[in-house]
Amino acid sequence: MIVSMDKLPIGDTGLAVTPICFGTSAIGDMPDTYGYNVNEARARDTLHAIFDGPVNFLDTSNNYGFGRSEERIGAALRERGGMPEDLVISTKVDRDMETGRFDAVRVRQSVEESLSRLGLDQIPLLHLHDPEHARDLNEITCTGGALDELFRLKEEGLAQAVGLAMGRIDMMFPILREFPFDALISHNRYSLLNRSAEEMFDYAHLTGITVLNAAPYAGGVLAKGSKEMPRITYQEAANSELEPVRRIEEICDLHGISPGAAALQFSMREPKITSTIIGVSKPERVQETLNWAGEDIHPEAWGALLDLPHSREDPEAVRDYKPG
Repeated sequence: MIVSMDKLPIGDTGLAVTPICFGTSAIGDMPDTYGYNVNEARARDTLHAIFDGPVNFLDTSNNYGFGRSEERIGAALRERGGMPEDLVISTKVDRDMETGRFDAVRVRQSVEESLSRLGLDQIPLLHLHDPEHARDLNEITCTGGALDELFRLKEEGLAQAVGLAMGRIDMMFPILREFPFDALISHNRYSLLNRSAEEMFDYAHLTGITVLNAAPYAGGVLAKGSKEMPRITYQEAANSELEPVRRIEEICDLHGISPGAAALQFSMREPKITSTIIGVSKPERVQETLNWAGEDIHPEAWGALLDLPHSREDPEAVRDYKPG
C-alpha cells in the first residue's frame, strides 16, 4: 500500500498539512505521563528525523515538559537555519501551571512564551489547550476571556489559524458550537478502543472545522504492545482492562499485520479526519510510522477489527492527571 503525503487544507486559512502529524509532547521529557525520560540528544535526533521526512506537520504545546518541547523544537529549527518552507507548527496556549489562571492576559503571555522558544514571529496553528484543567471555565468562555483573546491573536496576525485542543467531550462539544474555530484536536477518543469523539467529529466535519485526531495508539499500548507497555491512556492498566488490546493483537497476529499499523490506519482511513497526530520520541519511530501507514491490511482483517466492541465512555475519566 502506497500512502500519499499530499497536503490537505485547514479550511480557508491557507495552511495545508500532511495526513500524518508528529506530536512532540514526549520530546519535552514527560516521565509522569509516559513512564520514561527523553534527553536532549534523543529529542534533537528525533526532530531532525522528522524534518528530513515527508511529513510537514508538527504539534507541540506551551506546557509540554513545562516548555522543553518548544525549546527543543526551536533549537532544532535554528540548527537547520530556520523554518522549513512548508512546515506547519501547531502549538497551544496554556493556563498558568501554578495557579490555573487562564484569562486573556494569560493567553497573551502564553503565546509570547511560545514565539520566543520556537523563534517564530507567527504561529501557523494555535490552539487553546486543556480548559478542563483551568481554575475557572468562565474566565475562558466569557466576553473578553481567553477564547476572545485567542481569536484576537488571529486578527492581529500572530496566529494564522486557531483551534481547540482538549480531552473531555462533554465540555469540548458545547464550546465548539459557540466559537468559529478553524480546527480541533481530540486525543484518545477515536481509536480501535474508543469512539467517544464520533458525534463531535461528525459535527465538526459538517461545519467546516478541521478534525485532527491525536493518540490513536491509546497512549502507546497499541503501538508498543500490551506486554511491553501495560498502560492505557497514560495509566497503569489492570489485566482485565488490557483484554480489548489483546483481542486486537490476536487479530493482527492472525493476519500478519502490526497492531500499530491497524491503529494508525483506523484513524487515517476516516474521511472526516484531516490529519492523525502520532507522538514520537525516537528517530526510528518516524520511519516506523511511515511504514505502518503504508502496510497492507486485508479487508478481512478490517472486518474482524471493526467488529470488536469498543467504548464510548470517557477513556480518561479516572486518569490521575500529571502535567510532567
